[in-house]
Amino acid sequence: MLEQEIYEFAKKNTIKGYPELIWTGKRPYRSTQYFPAQLRERYGEEKDGWINKIFWGDNLQVMSHLLKEYRGKIDLIYIDPPFDSKADYKKKIEIKGVGKIESDSSSFEEKQYGDIWTNDEYLQFMYERLIIIRELLSETGALYLHCDYHKSHPLKIILDELFGQNNFRNEIIWSYSTLGRPNDRFAQKHDSIFVYGKTSNTYFNVEGAKIPYSEEYIKSHFRDVDENGKQCRKRFDAGKWRIYYPDTGMIPNDVWDIPYENSMSKNRLDYPTQKPEALLERIIKSATKENDMVFDCFMGSGTTQAVAMKLGRKFIGADINLGAIQTTTKRLLNVGKTLKDDGDKFTGFEIYNVNNYDLFRNPIEAKELLISALEIQPFSQSNLWDGELDGRMVKIMPVNRIATKADLEELKANLPYKTYEKRKEDNPNLPVEKITIVCMGHEPDLKASLEQELSRYKFDIDIVDILRDKSDLQFKREAEAEVVIEGNKLVIRAFYPMNLMQKLSLQKEKVEDWRQLVESVMIDWNYDGVVMQPSVTDIPSSKELVIGVYDIPDSAGKIKVKITDLISESLEVEVL
Repeated sequence: MLEQEIYEFAKKNTIKGYPELIWTGKRPYRSTQYFPAQLRERYGEEKDGWINKIFWGDNLQVMSHLLKEYRGKIDLIYIDPPFDSKADYKKKIEIKGVGKIESDSSSFEEKQYGDIWTNDEYLQFMYERLIIIRELLSETGALYLHCDYHKSHPLKIILDELFGQNNFRNEIIWSYSTLGRPNDRFAQKHDSIFVYGKTSNTYFNVEGAKIPYSEEYIKSHFRDVDENGKQCRKRFDAGKWRIYYPDTGMIPNDVWDIPYENSMSKNRLDYPTQKPEALLERIIKSATKENDMVFDCFMGSGTTQAVAMKLGRKFIGADINLGAIQTTTKRLLNVGKTLKDDGDKFTGFEIYNVNNYDLFRNPIEAKELLISALEIQPFSQSNLWDGELDGRMVKIMPVNRIATKADLEELKANLPYKTYEKRKEDNPNLPVEKITIVCMGHEPDLKASLEQELSRYKFDIDIVDILRDKSDLQFKREAEAEVVIEGNKLVIRAFYPMNLMQKLSLQKEKVEDWRQLVESVMIDWNYDGVVMQPSVTDIPSSKELVIGVYDIPDSAGKIKVKITDLISESLEVEVL
């Protein structure tokens, strides 16, 4: 539970003239519940009693899960949340072994996530998560919130409210150059990163924050040379000459000119909104020391986690998109291989599900599949309803987690009450609206609570729980594979990723080898029936193919094979 102290903190830090942001449907987030997590995969081993953790699930529920063990224990939280950019972000999927030049039909774009919000929905979304983030921070911990011009100003006010104006540390300007220049205004080529401490005793790693002096700076500020030819500055002081040398570097100002990972960078993953490692390296070095714990609950391509691993920090990551989990897993395994001889680094990590929901890769896919499976007539312009079904207005609740009464607050805040008053006056015995709520599990009193709060009006409310009813729905075809044992070899003869193949059929591209469609193959030679611990991680480069044939060790028992395709969908096969 989140105690009343969170709300009391906000009240206590409100002073005369203190601005408070108000939006329709704003509500205090005073309590939450513990959500279970299921350990699914483990890579590597513990070090000093710790193994890093990655969570797949809604970060509100992930953080509610983390509160039980990590409240007040995280040293740095960096988040790169949605910007409300009014765009859908896509990733280009290319068939291996074909290439861009040979065929325009060898690639297609796959939606990863949407960044289209109503203003009130976005602000409440961020408000609730920032409340829990503050609870997870240690007393000396810091939050680095990454945003841009779309929502930087309201986010700053929310941060002042929750963390206190006195705990503001910096507004960092990340400046970069990218293609595209408007002709009606100055080019918008920077983001903001707001830095807040939980208390006035926020840790700042002075040595870690320093950057080396440039050659030009040293020449201009240390113009003398000592007897060994080393640059220095000589000054006559108190009757004698003193010699000063440049130290390890200088603390940079709050405008950082750091380029994006370009197309030639070894760190480039072509993941939407991927941030450069140099940016996260500066943040992590400045805000933590070795062995400290770093958390990023909008993980994306795993840049925070990869840099934390390289710098010897412990980390926790979370994302609701399965594509982010798969991308980060592959990235961390590659980083771990480069650090395998460095015993000071935390290279092992575990992967968890929160609430054990595994129907959808991402929220965009979820809504599209639900609309198709339930035969909903979608609305393209409505910010309130997702569509219409048999004369009923349909609202699809957040996916990959249960729906709560709090999730209905935005709906209630935006209902057209003036229209309902007129309908009630014209037809007092008929419902003012027929509503269908679509969810993946829900609190048991969800419908009763909604009817009670709207008792002034007559509503016909129906709840469709797709976890309960999913046996009657066809969301997507599962992948298939032919995996056999031939002597002392495990052989993958064929792999049919049905959803990917359906997308490719529209491209009219012929695939000659199933390996062209595979991102990775993981094999656990001694699967315990619960947690997969792969000892084979076949993750080739973007231009190479998986092996497909693997030597079975003499010690093998029950074998589990995980094959992941190019759109991050996986098939898990057990071989006796």
